[in-house]
Amino acid sequence: MRTRQEALDFGLSFPDTYVDTPFKDQNWQLVRYRPNRRAFLWSFEREGNIWINLKADPDWSVVWRHEFESVIPAYHQNKELWNSVILDGSIPDENVRFMIAHSYEMISDSPTSRIYAAVRRILRGKVATYAQVARMAGNPRMSRAVGNALHKNPDPSGTPCYRVVNARGELAGRFAFGGPDVQARLLEADGIEVAHNRVDLTRFGMTDDDVAAAQRKGRA
Repeated sequence: MRTRQEALDFGLSFPDTYVDTPFKDQNWQLVRYRPNRRAFLWSFEREGNIWINLKADPDWSVVWRHEFESVIPAYHQNKELWNSVILDGSIPDENVRFMIAHSYEMISDSPTSRIYAAVRRILRGKVATYAQVARMAGNPRMSRAVGNALHKNPDPSGTPCYRVVNARGELAGRFAFGGPDVQARLLEADGIEVAHNRVDLTRFGMTDDDVAAAQRKGRA
């Protein structure tokens, strides 16, 4: 993918999208998501190539910037949340398409909302690790984002974040749920045994089949 039109056409292949030229400088052409009018693809010509700015989860940004020299911190936008992708032919088309799709998902569907939805799919009587929640939310690389989202959980009663533990089955810090032993009490009310601040994942952890089923439910 090397031309502006190819990038715009692929951006417009997603539902409820349209092209906008909001600036006097016609070099800038954007693809927006109609329901919230947010742009997920900014296209412009610079230094002899077409560049596109795309939103990205910070964990993905690290991967793409490391893998491709033509993916760099965004020109004229937030460099933590946006990348500039230079369409110089060095990036395989499938990767460019994936980045555009990811940007569309970031704009049209909040990763945080997908994390909360994934937590609500943890089975009663089971726990899930941060990595498993990330997988259920559609991005296995955003375990860190899972922790951040759960720390800010606006609906603890409806989104049972107490069912999330670390990779060793250990519970969160003593004040994460409003006081010491609160998470343990909530888990025990679910029928989950807690010993020495840890859950036995072989007995109470979500299995790969459980996670796959939750992923399918999330896509349904």
